[in-house]
Amino acid sequence: MIRVVLYGLDNVGMSSMTEKSQVSNPPAQHTVVEPPTCPQCGADLSADLVFQRYRVCAACGHHFPLSADERIRLLADPGTFEEFNRHLVSVDPLVFSDRLPYRKRILQAREQTGLREAVVTGTARIRGREVVLAVLDFRFLGGSMGSVVGEKVTLAFERAAERRLPIVTVSASGGARMQEGILSLVQMAKTTAAAKRAHDSNVPYISVLTHPTTGGIYASFANQGDIILAEPGALIGFAGPRVMKETVGQAPSESHSAEFLLSHGFVDQVVDRRRLRDAIAMILRLVGARPALPVKSEEHAIGPNGSGRHAWEVVQLARHPDRPTTLDYIRRISPQFVELHGDRLYGDDPAIVGGLGEIAGHGVVLIGHERGHGDPARRNGQALPEGYRKAMRLMQLAARLKLPVITLIDTPGVYLGEGAEERGIAMALSECLAMMSVLPVPTVAVITGEGGSGGALSLAVADRVLMMENAIYSVISPEGAAAILYRDASRAPEVAESLKITAADLKRLEVVDGIVPEPEGGAHRDHDYAAALLLDAIVRALVEVIEVPPEKLVRERYRKFRRMGQTNTYIRELVSQEVSELSAAVSRTFISLRERLPFGHEGEDESAGGTLAP
Repeated sequence: MIRVVLYGLDNVGMSSMTEKSQVSNPPAQHTVVEPPTCPQCGADLSADLVFQRYRVCAACGHHFPLSADERIRLLADPGTFEEFNRHLVSVDPLVFSDRLPYRKRILQAREQTGLREAVVTGTARIRGREVVLAVLDFRFLGGSMGSVVGEKVTLAFERAAERRLPIVTVSASGGARMQEGILSLVQMAKTTAAAKRAHDSNVPYISVLTHPTTGGIYASFANQGDIILAEPGALIGFAGPRVMKETVGQAPSESHSAEFLLSHGFVDQVVDRRRLRDAIAMILRLVGARPALPVKSEEHAIGPNGSGRHAWEVVQLARHPDRPTTLDYIRRISPQFVELHGDRLYGDDPAIVGGLGEIAGHGVVLIGHERGHGDPARRNGQALPEGYRKAMRLMQLAARLKLPVITLIDTPGVYLGEGAEERGIAMALSECLAMMSVLPVPTVAVITGEGGSGGALSLAVADRVLMMENAIYSVISPEGAAAILYRDASRAPEVAESLKITAADLKRLEVVDGIVPEPEGGAHRDHDYAAALLLDAIVRALVEVIEVPPEKLVRERYRKFRRMGQTNTYIRELVSQEVSELSAAVSRTFISLRERLPFGHEGEDESAGGTLAP
């Protein structure tokens, strides 16, 4: 019988292959040879302090490769890294040999790098927050993933899930290790499954892609990150340039760059190495923030009943060009906001923005339409399918990390131009509506400006739906309704009244739960004050739902929307209208009688000793 050994221990007598090696710092550094000039811009690097610390050219920002120990030194708080599973080493399961026997290649790599394998794993602190780290080193056989790399990465995910710690992986790899054949290939399945189990344990996972990241690692655990960051200029792709040239006859052009992946929705941010530690620390802070929210006060939760303006006046205020947009609000209510990009399928739609934020010290996911103050890329907040798919990806992230979702809605409707139907706008809206209806975390939606049709509703299936005092929310724009009903868009002001699109109307119809007051004259008059009022309303709404169990949240959310449009709602509105009209008629009658009575004192009935004033 042939027994295949996939990995071994380089110290005889180790009691367990998962035994932890207690070290306070990474292995001795094996620094890359410092080039005299930058290959990108030609700058002299001999006295470049930025290059000496970060291996980044201060002149042009070119990022040089780093060893695993240099990576750890830049990311981890000093003295906090403790490596585990250090003594797992590769053997030769296939007895593979090309120009050199595989065993000899491994020995040479160990001698040249000071590492035992192509990945270093352990625990560390990043700005005081404990994490599991798994860092690949391209110097060790191209950072390729063999059985031991797969085992160590899997053990790292399992450690993170067991201890409920965030995990950060830093990838630099040429792909699977061909010297281990199919045993190397199946490590893709093993590490991806481990990452999925960590996801299911609600463990935050940050994946950092560096130059180069290709092949099996890129197509497995590295793409499972909740948040995927990439270094500028990094070559990233499934097939490396050499493989592409040999198989399809041409090398990749732009498709394998970090910047290309960002624009096409596959990474959240491209982060300069000098900011990477702080960027990761901020993400860790936001996903881990769980303080108690302020106690609910006795006063009414949300604002007045409405501005009292005519509907068409409110339409003009809702569309005012200087009205705060979603990003204007987010920057004021959550200055620590970390924007995330992309739908992981096609692209990144700037008409919808989203990311991690903090409300009253509690981590949240913020999503909203962004009009952009005239920026054509934002399309006035009219989103494409990839925008709603990005929103859904962030909602799924919120569900995994148990973070509340706050949506800010300001759009005339979805984008109906080129690409919308081809990429499935109706499907995206349908999926978004369905996902919000069963999201197992607290949700608060705020219509901040114009809430137009399905494009608005798809972000408004929430536990609490709020509406700013001078916002509108409608099945169709007044102009569109006038064009359909009267074939005359100029009758929009008249139709606006009939559509019942103001906050006061929708509060009476029980479509919204509360109204957020605005500065005198509208939110455009004072962005800071408008944001303060909005923040207060969101906190009050969150307080009402933050402690509700997930099952009850979903159940009550369904009941809430299930009731909308039922007959009793319409009856209440009709009765309210009739009472209002009757009251006005009675008032007019009394005034008319008072004017006709021949008494000496205005409004006074001398024989009855009373007044007829209403």
